[in-house]
Amino acid sequence: MSYSPIIQKTIEYIEENLHEELSLESIAQFAGFSKYHYHRIFQKEVGVTASEYIRYRRIANSANMLLYTDEKIIDIAIYYRFETQESFTRSFKKYYQLPPGKYRKIMGRLTFQREEIIMKNEQLLKGWKLSGSHPFNYQMGIDREIFHKGKASGFLTSVTVQSHGEFATMMQEFKADKYLGKRLKLSGFLKSENVDGFCGFWMRVDDALHDVLQFDNMGDRPIVGSTEWNHYHIVLDVPENSAVIAFGVLLSGNGQVWIDELKFEEVDKQTPTTNIDISGDLLDEPTNLSFEEWE
Repeated sequence: MSYSPIIQKTIEYIEENLHEELSLESIAQFAGFSKYHYHRIFQKEVGVTASEYIRYRRIANSANMLLYTDEKIIDIAIYYRFETQESFTRSFKKYYQLPPGKYRKIMGRLTFQREEIIMKNEQLLKGWKLSGSHPFNYQMGIDREIFHKGKASGFLTSVTVQSHGEFATMMQEFKADKYLGKRLKLSGFLKSENVDGFCGFWMRVDDALHDVLQFDNMGDRPIVGSTEWNHYHIVLDVPENSAVIAFGVLLSGNGQVWIDELKFEEVDKQTPTTNIDISGDLLDEPTNLSFEEWE
């Protein structure tokens, strides 16, 4: 059984209620599971416990408020359900190595350099490249205001897109050597805004002749419109004759997608793959050459 849709449903619930009281019991009840079973499947799917997820998402949103609002630190702490400013400070320092006040003072200077940061976005994206059918109609970069965890996220946005058929991808490629014969899972968080085509993760495994061995672009579970941060994954086998693994985020049409906290991990054969099987589309021999046959 795939628990991914259930986890995505509950993450959506969590994101909408970060400023409300959230207990493991109430979230498990929302998901329709016992507290202990939900705890296990959430940690397995996302990589952290539900409680830890809620804590770091509240801290990330607090960091945003510190930089982009004039709200008092105590008011931010209370809004995100911390009992005291002291408990908020302890949690905040765990993730940012600075108390909230000093973080606001030091990191706040970056907001005054925002235009310069935007101008340098593509140069700052070490390892990433822009590709696709019409990459010149899109822009990729770093966003220091909208992020899921830490201090920044990556983004891909349309600029001069003319039709839904145009798409771009923010991508990377790496050698498959370390993963030959294994099953590989790519997971991470995506957020979308006004996507009128679709967006999502993608991953492809090629051999040395650039033939596609495994592929998934979330075409059967596309992200459309405006969505809050949520967790998505792709699972592919890496055959012994694999040479290159390519991956990234895809945006078709207009809109913007943010990407954060990507992770690769080996999984066992009990984890189902999301590979799109295109072999069924290849006929054994020519057929219906007189056009007299129909379904």
